[in-house]
Amino acid sequence: MIDQQVVDSISQVTKQTMVSQGAGHGWDHIQRVEQHALHLREHEGGDRMMIQVAALLHDIGDAKFNDGVEKSGILSRDILTQHQLPSQFIEQVVHIVENLSFRKRKTAESLSKEGKIVQDADRLDAIGAIGIIRTVEYGQFKSQPFFDPAHPDQPSGVLHFHEKLFKLQKMMNTATAKSIASARVKFMRCFLEQYFLEINVPQPSWLAEVDI
Repeated sequence: MIDQQVVDSISQVTKQTMVSQGAGHGWDHIQRVEQHALHLREHEGGDRMMIQVAALLHDIGDAKFNDGVEKSGILSRDILTQHQLPSQFIEQVVHIVENLSFRKRKTAESLSKEGKIVQDADRLDAIGAIGIIRTVEYGQFKSQPFFDPAHPDQPSGVLHFHEKLFKLQKMMNTATAKSIASARVKFMRCFLEQYFLEINVPQPSWLAEVDI
């Protein structure tokens, strides 16, 4: 059993490392993922401390803030080793951190129960009202428009919904996360329908095909 004081210390290290990050991937994101993960764990089971620690560390070395190099696994191992945690626990957490991201979905190794819960928690934070806000924040970070009617197929916030966010509901691992995701997807679709109505531009055909 990992002491809660150790978890709190890891939380503080993570906060200090990520407090200056933004673009929808800062400390506020970590806090929400931690909360989501613990909520899912109440319904789905799993090792609480492993879930909590993996949630705290899952984005600590995000490639977006490290010159395109993903360092979350490396930094997680360093932090956990400094806290003198058991090697088996460290390797299990690092495995979760290194295999839960959306961009690695085709090459990722299978996740443990705890890993699937943290992955669901991370993906839940990408959809719904928070997902919309994070999309706008990330677009500003990348200097991308939310939508450009003259170039609808160019990278944009709206295209991000199509290419990623609306796919996440079917990729959830747990029944609890799937239920939460369903309501959030409906909200996002309603938001985009209203958005296109207000800018007086026909909505893309794929939006009507979103399964709600």
